Amino acid sequence: MSGPGDAGGINATFKGSERGFALDVALQLPGRGVTAIFGPSGAGKTTLLRCIAGLERAQTSYLRVQGEVWQDDAVSVFRPVHQRPLGYVFQEASLFAHLNVQRNLDYGLRRVPLAERRVALGDAIELLGIGQLLQRQSDTLSGGERQRVAIARALAASPRLLLMDEPLASLDVQRKSEILPYLERLHDELDIPILYVSHAPDEVARLADHLVLLEAGRVLASGSTRELMTRMDLPLAHGDSAAAIIDATVSAVEPAYHLSHAEFPGGQISLLNPPLAVGQRVRVRIQARDVSLTLQKQTGTSVLNIFAVTVTGISKDSPGQVMVGLDASGSPLLARISQKSADALGLQLGKAVYAQVKGVAVLG
Repeated sequence: MSGPGDAGGINATFKGSERGFALDVALQLPGRGVTAIFGPSGAGKTTLLRCIAGLERAQTSYLRVQGEVWQDDAVSVFRPVHQRPLGYVFQEASLFAHLNVQRNLDYGLRRVPLAERRVALGDAIELLGIGQLLQRQSDTLSGGERQRVAIARALAASPRLLLMDEPLASLDVQRKSEILPYLERLHDELDIPILYVSHAPDEVARLADHLVLLEAGRVLASGSTRELMTRMDLPLAHGDSAAAIIDATVSAVEPAYHLSHAEFPGGQISLLNPPLAVGQRVRVRIQARDVSLTLQKQTGTSVLNIFAVTVTGISKDSPGQVMVGLDASGSPLLARISQKSADALGLQLGKAVYAQVKGVAVLG
């Protein structure tokens, strides 16, 4: 079997059935950044990750990671899991309870010969902010601390690929908020591709550059997170959590009002209270439920963010509500409004309207 696509990326094909579940995927993924594997329970997210790790074998498989073939059933090539230079972080941090943090990290380090080490242990410790935990016993750590140590141990093995299977699923909201900035640092500072399994749209929006949507063992779509989140033929662009991502650059700040202003192709977006600096790149999420539409640009309103947009799609979303796809000079947005409002505005494809945004979340 041949593996098409970018030799510096990840090319994976897995086809097979086991215990009544059929997996049939063919993917070409980038060789850097975070790729989110997203879908409902039972979609095959963990099965796909386990196949990539070599923990499960599909009947027909091909896997190439950054130019190295790890698996090709056509020519009987199969690297067992211990020969695949990868790190695997599970939902529950699998630390050795009888060892302290330092010794857990040393265990990961010992797996890699000195000449093959690409990630310095000190760098992993600094990246995950665990320097003050090194002498703590593993069973005294909080859930968020345990996951940060588990990630650092995976990095200590100098992986060519980092697999993360819903690493925040077992954490409460406070612990998730504590660990997310460290995951963002992995995205920004590591030159290692990360495959991140999740069923949480907010995690996907915050962390992922590339997105794979799975359903019943098959790929619904694979591409830019920004584009797939607003594609109206896909499930992420529907329901109460539907949102758009905008990448912008801070152009001005108003300390007296605790405001920052950022430019994107569709105009200027005002952000309340984040500590931002001029020139800083920011990723923001605009939820569809926070967007209303008008035929004329409003004045004398408390809404700060108003953009000229063009209607690109309209579809039913829930009883009495529609989802409206919008284009703001190349930046896609979504608006979730009532069917009555859509009819009153005479919305149709290509119609020029104004989007009023009531809430914006800064993701990083």
